[in-house]
Amino acid sequence: MTALRSLLEGSIDYAGLFPPASLELESALRQYAAYLDSEQSWALGRFVIRVARLPELEASAAGLMPRRPSDRPWRLTTLAGLDSDRDARTVGEFNCRHAADGAPAVSADAVEAKADTVAAVDRLLGSVPDYLQAYVEIPIAHDPTLLVEEIAHHGARAKVRTGGVTSAAFPAAAGLARFIRVCAETHVSFKATAGLHHPLRGDYPLTYAPDSPRGRMFGFLNVFLAAAYARDGLEDADLQRLLEETSPSAFEVTDDGIAWRGRRLDLAAIRRAREQVVISFGSCSFTEPVGDLAALGLLR
Repeated sequence: MTALRSLLEGSIDYAGLFPPASLELESALRQYAAYLDSEQSWALGRFVIRVARLPELEASAAGLMPRRPSDRPWRLTTLAGLDSDRDARTVGEFNCRHAADGAPAVSADAVEAKADTVAAVDRLLGSVPDYLQAYVEIPIAHDPTLLVEEIAHHGARAKVRTGGVTSAAFPAAAGLARFIRVCAETHVSFKATAGLHHPLRGDYPLTYAPDSPRGRMFGFLNVFLAAAYARDGLEDADLQRLLEETSPSAFEVTDDGIAWRGRRLDLAAIRRAREQVVISFGSCSFTEPVGDLAALGLLR
């Protein structure tokens, strides 16, 4: 397995239902099914959907979802609302309906929700059953250490919002660098969401509208590599510089490693980062991230 594939395998959680794509459910499900059958399916992660829409998904995807366990079952990550107890029951009932001899063809095995205080994190995670992997989206404008430590106490994972459809939705690079370093030091894995359509940092349209304003976006390669370097002890200032890196020539990608400005990560370091620090990123497009990687000459 090449270094790039080790860094990005299963990394793109498909969020076609959400802005700026905002697809109809049936269209998003058809896209996900097609991506699972594509040459680049190795990069595809879970389908992202709100818990409240799981019954609607069952009706819309009746002819698309696999009917028996297969080598590539559908995996869903669900976004919980304010009633986390009710949402946990809804997800559990969904999984029971689709279980088949202990190997479900469709599984909602992760749940994501927001919390902005230590007490709120504790209450939220106290309502999530053990069979669900919980992600807690936390704010990062201020030092998130106490929130991440509470997430670690519950054995859960963190989630960070890295953008949106307005420039104001993007966090400061210094805050994102600090969050990544805290997660690495606290041994809390995380996922990112929003604003990561492109591999490298740069100025891009914020929506798909013809007259869309442009904004400075983070790159998913920058974020994933920052997680790997943070695990190896890179300090916040250098992590920030990596997150703000815009030059493709600053990166060297080979089969057995990836380097940024002479700092090299071997395959073992990359795999450890994916196992222990960075899990995935949510994107309302799958073709855009994959297409950009191809345009950089990184896909073969």
